[in-house]
Amino acid sequence: MTRRRWQWAIAALPALFLAWFFAYPLIRILERSLRDGNGFADVFGDGGVMGVIWFTAWQAAVSTLLTLLAGLPVAYVLSRFRFPGRALLRAIVTVPFVTPTVVAATAFVALLGDGATSLVAILLAHVFFNIAVVVRTVGGLWEHLDPRLDEAARTLGATRLGAFRRITLPLLRPAIAAAAAIVFLFTFTSFGVVLILGDLRWVTIEVEIWRQATGLFNLPLAAALSIIQIATVGAALFVYSRYQERRSAEISLLPGSLTARAPRTWGEKLLLAGVIAEIVVLLIVPLGTLVARSLTDGIDAYSSLAEPSGVLAVSPGRAIANSLAFGLTATALALVIGMAAAVTVARGRGGLSQWFDSLLMLPLGTSAVTIGFGLLISMDRPIDIRASWWIVPLAHTLVAVPFIVRTAVPVIRSVPPRLREAAATLGAAPRTVWRRVDAPFVARAAAIGAGFAFAVSLGEFGATTFLVRPLENQTIPTAIFRLLGQPGSANFAKAMALATILMLLAAGAVMAIDRLRSAGDF
Repeated sequence: MTRRRWQWAIAALPALFLAWFFAYPLIRILERSLRDGNGFADVFGDGGVMGVIWFTAWQAAVSTLLTLLAGLPVAYVLSRFRFPGRALLRAIVTVPFVTPTVVAATAFVALLGDGATSLVAILLAHVFFNIAVVVRTVGGLWEHLDPRLDEAARTLGATRLGAFRRITLPLLRPAIAAAAAIVFLFTFTSFGVVLILGDLRWVTIEVEIWRQATGLFNLPLAAALSIIQIATVGAALFVYSRYQERRSAEISLLPGSLTARAPRTWGEKLLLAGVIAEIVVLLIVPLGTLVARSLTDGIDAYSSLAEPSGVLAVSPGRAIANSLAFGLTATALALVIGMAAAVTVARGRGGLSQWFDSLLMLPLGTSAVTIGFGLLISMDRPIDIRASWWIVPLAHTLVAVPFIVRTAVPVIRSVPPRLREAAATLGAAPRTVWRRVDAPFVARAAAIGAGFAFAVSLGEFGATTFLVRPLENQTIPTAIFRLLGQPGSANFAKAMALATILMLLAAGAVMAIDRLRSAGDF
């Protein structure tokens, strides 16, 4: 096989996978929205459904505003001040973001008890989950801004607030806009948090799609809502992209070691203490309460996980085994497909490579509920695999592939072309060149991407709720949801124990990723 044919063969694998398991289901969703009555007419003619759309939009806007208000002081303190425990606080702030949404929602159920099913609980959970986006995105830039600009403005008579408003804020606006856009999209497509904490009294588009498809069997309306959501997310991304184009500017940045200093004034020390208190109350207490509630009766809740459960049709222990099996399978599939895609993007040239890269990111911008719904209504031909064990890891693979691609592409591009050329000159086949030259460079990047893929699969809830057939294939997130929906302290304790185990598994995957990053200087 010639080199060119070999490249086309590598590109064909991710292209066919994306076409069959992503593009085709979206086409079927559009078709279903217009078949058996116009689903869009049902949406716009139903005041209740329009209320769902309105609630989705304004709760996402309020959640974004609250997250910015909570996150910006934390970003300032962690980026501008040097103090003992700074690295630990940064790690703690990141933990909720890598925690599965089901765990975050369960933590607030454990913390608030009967008051958990409320709008306040939903907003708090969204802040809890997304504050790391603001701290990482805005703080990552703030840490490198030259503090002498602010000092010069104050020397010329500007107040601290005035210097911030005239000097620092304009420089931070692109980062703040980026963080706001990400948080808005996450909260606009929120499913697990709203489903558990809203108790179907507060319903977003995601939850309504699930309810219409699985509870009321109104597939045209569910399909129309999916299209509306995709269009809204696309429009929001377009607006954000145009804003960034207009606001982007070159900034002189300094290393973080030169900008951070110890807090000097009593005001700065009080601000530091306030931020530490916020992190403890908002982030540590919910997760700590989750663990504590799982141990209310000692380890009884954990020891009972191996026992059969009528609520789940399987034992919670079997749900753990299912999640691990799905996670490992999805990780293996994502590695094969993602690495083939990464090679295609990294080796390609011109606009075609950029377009292919953008297409690979589309599943990441599409809600998991939409992906699950699309697979549910489309994977009945030519062979019906909707009740197959494989449908769940295939859905997880769709979401995981972009993480593999984003991790591997920069590394593959960093491999000196002369090494490949020398190997080819010596008569090595393309496969041998890849194995001997590229593989040693990208092995660690692939391992990091695999860690992300495994963590994503473990916590995936939206698509899995559509696709877990039969019930013997329950995963940890779906088992937690079913246990929380049943009365009895024993079921509640099992849900707390499963959520704690899921949190530890996800944290273990993230810690492994961090170790690989440190070892490979990623």
